[in-house]
Amino acid sequence: MRHLSVCVVTVAALAGGCSDARKARAEAGVQATYDKGTGRLKELTLDSNHNGRVDTWTDMDGARPVQTRIDRNEDGRLDRWEYYDTSGRLAKVGFSRKDDGKPDAWAFSHADGSIERIEISSSMNEKKIDRWERYESGGLVAADEDTNGDGAIDKWETFRAAALTSAAFDENHDGRPDRRLTYQDGALVSIDTSPDASGNYTRRVEVK
Repeated sequence: MRHLSVCVVTVAALAGGCSDARKARAEAGVQATYDKGTGRLKELTLDSNHNGRVDTWTDMDGARPVQTRIDRNEDGRLDRWEYYDTSGRLAKVGFSRKDDGKPDAWAFSHADGSIERIEISSSMNEKKIDRWERYESGGLVAADEDTNGDGAIDKWETFRAAALTSAAFDENHDGRPDRRLTYQDGALVSIDTSPDASGNYTRRVEVK
């Protein structure tokens, strides 16, 4: 995510209306489109590798970036979406896990630019998120999931060094896990079931 901050700074620097900014845009392969009625900057396009093909489109509200769409591999399908807040700062980044030109996951960053969480939608709808992944120091540590699309989380996972360490499931749909699988070095080692009123499992089966 760190390099995205550079993108935001670059867009802001090139968005000005003075002659120096226009010259900088031309040298950087950026083209600007202005609203015919108001004269406000409406869009910036960028040929990032100077091969004669536009690969980046940024919607602008004057000098403020609104959203950027990027086709990084120039296959004709968008593969990255950058969304900015009302101050023009990067708020989140969308990407396509299926590489089909449609965003289905959105990444949010910590203040230092590292990934904080990723929200995933199996229906490719950012308003219908069904998996939430949390990251620390760049690594996945936990994930919550709504596996049946009823709006309630029914699966909880934990990770260490990118390896799954546990997976718990709400099988009776009461909002609490009632079965937990524990893994060690990628192998299933135990299954806990029959939680009591406090959520403590009362039965364990060791997996040899």
